Amino acid sequence: MATQKTARIDPLTLEVVDLIGTVVARYHDEYEEAAAEHALTGAQARLLSLLSLEPLPMRRLAQKLKCEPSNVTGIVDRLEARGLVERRPDPTDRRIKLAAATEEGRRVARSLRESLHFAREPLAGLSREERLSLRGLLLRMLDTPPDL
Repeated sequence: MATQKTARIDPLTLEVVDLIGTVVARYHDEYEEAAAEHALTGAQARLLSLLSLEPLPMRRLAQKLKCEPSNVTGIVDRLEARGLVERRPDPTDRRIKLAAATEEGRRVARSLRESLHFAREPLAGLSREERLSLRGLLLRMLDTPPDL
């Protein structure tokens, strides 16, 4: 019978985990509030933010949002009805439809980003070196090399 060792987590690690959770929760709360100011759900706002960067096929959107493609279709339908998103044929494969933010959709997405003060304001109080260090640590936690 194999024995399983459980590593004891030190109090500092537990505190850091709790702080990360608090930061994430506050960010999500502020994001939901910002979305509501534009009469959007959080999912609609996240999808619109993704599409403001580049047009994407529905399946790719579903992967990025970690939901079913049928859910993405409904979200795109509602955003399209508001004139924030449009469907286009993919120039490389006309069988695939891309969802793309309209000019108004990009404006709303920009407004959403600009209204998120929680993350920006505390970071502004850090020096450039501190922000670089924090970015490096976060990327290391995500096992992602920095994009310098």
